[in-house]
Amino acid sequence: MEKKLKIVVDNCPQNHKCPAVKVCPVGALSQKEFEAPQIDYDKCIGCGKCSKLCPKKALVL
Repeated sequence: MEKKLKIVVDNCPQNHKCPAVKVCPVGALSQKEFEAPQIDYDKCIGCGKCSKLCPKKALVL
């Protein structure tokens, strides 16, 4: 079963550049201004690096 990343928007402070965008090894995360990140599910490999980095648990795998 493939793991699928979710964004819990209510947990995301949306007041800074998301550091998880840079840690994604395949560039599956993007962000407009300070909005919650967006996921490109065609690119996401479910590695979990972004969810481990997020202190607010806004990225859940």
